[in-house]
Amino acid sequence: MAPRRTETDLSFLLDHTSYVLRSRMAAALAEIGLTARMHCVLVHALEEERTQAQLAELGDMDKTTMVVTVDALEKAGYAERRPATTDRRARIIAVTPAGEAVAQRSQAVVDGVHRTALAALPDDEREVLVRALNRLATGTLATPSEHARRARERAK
Repeated sequence: MAPRRTETDLSFLLDHTSYVLRSRMAAALAEIGLTARMHCVLVHALEEERTQAQLAELGDMDKTTMVVTVDALEKAGYAERRPATTDRRARIIAVTPAGEAVAQRSQAVVDGVHRTALAALPDDEREVLVRALNRLATGTLATPSEHARRARERAK
């Protein structure tokens, strides 16, 4: 006999909605030839001069995934590796004019997917949900457990 649940299954709710949102995002971005990782790199690289390692950290990517992502962006003509202006030994990911244009399009796609997902809720519930998720993401659930962080670092 299964144990009786005494709390809402928050893990399922967050995992399931996150999975569905990511799958919709992937499909929408694929229509313009990008992946979510490619979008993430382009947008963060446009914000300021950043190295591949900094972008990997921001996008929560391991080194191999980051290299593959930047290779794809270079092949598409959206980004290139260049020496940093402040330290010629460091290499940054520079977004090309074509990459800037596709980043504008991809941001509109991302915003549209988010808008559509949230549109399923009445305005007052939407605001409460977003505020509550922000509070969790910057508070109680801001940092993974030490065990999970060590396992992730070993995997990188």
